[in-house]
Amino acid sequence: MNVLVTGGCGFIGRWVVGRLLKDGQKVWIVDNLSNSSIENVNEFIGDENLKGLRIIDLKDRFSIQELFKTIKFDICYHLAASINVQDSIDDPETTFINDTLATFYLLEECRKYKVKMVFMSTCMVYEKAYSDEGISEKSPTKTASPYAGSKIAAENMVLSYYFSYGLPAVVLRPFNTYGPFQRTGGEGGVVSIFIHNKLKGLPINIYGDGTQTRDLLYVEDCADFVVEAGYNDLLNGEIINAGSGKDLSINDLAEKIAKNQVPINHIPHIHPQSEIPKLLCNFQKAEKMMLWSPKVSIEEGILKTENWIKNNLHNESDSPNG
Repeated sequence: MNVLVTGGCGFIGRWVVGRLLKDGQKVWIVDNLSNSSIENVNEFIGDENLKGLRIIDLKDRFSIQELFKTIKFDICYHLAASINVQDSIDDPETTFINDTLATFYLLEECRKYKVKMVFMSTCMVYEKAYSDEGISEKSPTKTASPYAGSKIAAENMVLSYYFSYGLPAVVLRPFNTYGPFQRTGGEGGVVSIFIHNKLKGLPINIYGDGTQTRDLLYVEDCADFVVEAGYNDLLNGEIINAGSGKDLSINDLAEKIAKNQVPINHIPHIHPQSEIPKLLCNFQKAEKMMLWSPKVSIEEGILKTENWIKNNLHNESDSPNG
């Protein structure tokens, strides 16, 4: 198939591209490199099935129209987004334009050329988990940040194109994804930032009291979920979760990573109103409809991530590597 991956030079995007190339799909990447790097896809550059890498901002509607006019895509995996919750509170307009308006522009081209849309949303649209059964797709949502609000708005547009126009489309809500190629600085994930600090001999800083929990999904498991959702027509019109089915407090995660080698500090939360106290994924729907389940344990995932960061410490944390 001819496949477009937006945000394909980013953290999860580069793993999705890798899986698609492994499957023998013909892949085009679109990325504006605002929070990513071409270095992330260096290993794929010689692959004959990587057909194009375009530096395009999705807000550039003309360039997107030209791309769809030129290439007959079968699937669009839409991963490009502003992803930082704190930034969305400080600058909601940028997040809304990047996450909602740009999704609308892309949807219009998918509708015109009948291209399936796989939309990457987020677990941050949910309210907290109220029990150990976890958060299912029917659990209540809560737009606790403009990031969550922009993603919910984009989700609703994606699903409206399925119901109004019959456009094949699926909305994905992966939980907290971590692993190699994730940034270890400002917009990185908690696992990568903690590991980076430990390796540099720096304290691990936790926002708030650290009792908040997260369901941590290893990036290769996430990429498999994303790609397979695109292949599965039974999912059209659906919202699907992916996670590990286990949650871990940030305090416990910090101890697991620090191993008493560096101090752990608690610092005031920048935007406590956006904090979700308990995130725990119920992925039974993905298990039932896709036969998908995560394979990598948190211990194995931390080890793989730590080895990668150790080998890449010369690319300092502030470099935009996805």
